Amino acid sequence: MTALKNDRFLRALLKQPVDVTPVWMMRQAGRYLPEYRASRANAGDFMSLCMNPEFACEVTLQPLDRYPQLDAAILFSDILTIPDAMGQGLYFETGEGPRFKKVVSTLADIEALPIPDPHKDLGYVMDAVSTIRRELNGRVPLIGFSGSPWTLATYMVEGGSSKDFRKTKAMLYDNPQAMHLLLDKLAQSVTSYLNAQIMAGAQAVQIFDTWGGNLSAAAYQEFSLAYMRKIVSGLIREHEGRKVPVIMFTKGGGLWLESIADAGADALGLDWTCDLGEARQRVGNRVALQGNMDPTVLYAKPEAIRTEVGRILASYGKGSGHVFNLGHGITPEVNPEHAGAFLRAVHELSAQYHE
Repeated sequence: MTALKNDRFLRALLKQPVDVTPVWMMRQAGRYLPEYRASRANAGDFMSLCMNPEFACEVTLQPLDRYPQLDAAILFSDILTIPDAMGQGLYFETGEGPRFKKVVSTLADIEALPIPDPHKDLGYVMDAVSTIRRELNGRVPLIGFSGSPWTLATYMVEGGSSKDFRKTKAMLYDNPQAMHLLLDKLAQSVTSYLNAQIMAGAQAVQIFDTWGGNLSAAAYQEFSLAYMRKIVSGLIREHEGRKVPVIMFTKGGGLWLESIADAGADALGLDWTCDLGEARQRVGNRVALQGNMDPTVLYAKPEAIRTEVGRILASYGKGSGHVFNLGHGITPEVNPEHAGAFLRAVHELSAQYHE
């Protein structure tokens, strides 16, 4: 494999010295870019884009071609590929988001679920990872990812996205045995899926626990964090002669940072509701931190964006161990020029903290 020309993202995740704070954006390959919309139109629909390795590679590289400041590429895929490979029948309705043809509602439904083989059932993802890695040619590291078991379970039980998770939470409290079986199967699936991504060329991986923050404190520990901990303990942590860092991101998880920091990951993702400096004090030297600008700041003028970047950098303070990111994914209506202003500001303003 080609040597990395820019490894500051990996170095920061391991709290090693860097020259400037590395930066990438969740959903950086997405609908805010006109070139992405053109590729999606050529592919026909979103799933065709995900399931074609050449298209997935094309849209993964688009933000890197536009923004030379990006310090990492992230695989273009969807968190719901695993439930789809379990036979749930993923599809997308315009304006409605993801939907499943089958829902999981009983213990029998869960017992019947297969654990996908990542190479046979999700081979298109591995083909995309290896294609992207080849085309990157050492430019920046490639991030692989998966949804967390709890987050995947919510979509499988609800049949799509939800505002209140009433079916999923009813199962959690009425039939914890069934919910634990579902989460255990998903944890096994995510572990093998991420390991296959690592073997195909992913140089860091992130677990997206998008809906963990909707749980009570006790339920979060039992039904979300416990299964992410299980995944992390089963991951390949070194490949191609260097460590493969793991990032754990629970949106809305600010109350539980200490527990998340003890779960075995190398870095902890923060949403914008956390104060970065306070988070650093709370977790100490246990993990690196990733985040955490409010994505809607990108609707503001470039001068205001730069001011907010400066405030967040000052909040973290001197030293490595910070990967700058948004507190959640970039939104479709953002002006690409504003995203560029954000990325430039991170590199320009952060050098002073790494002397």
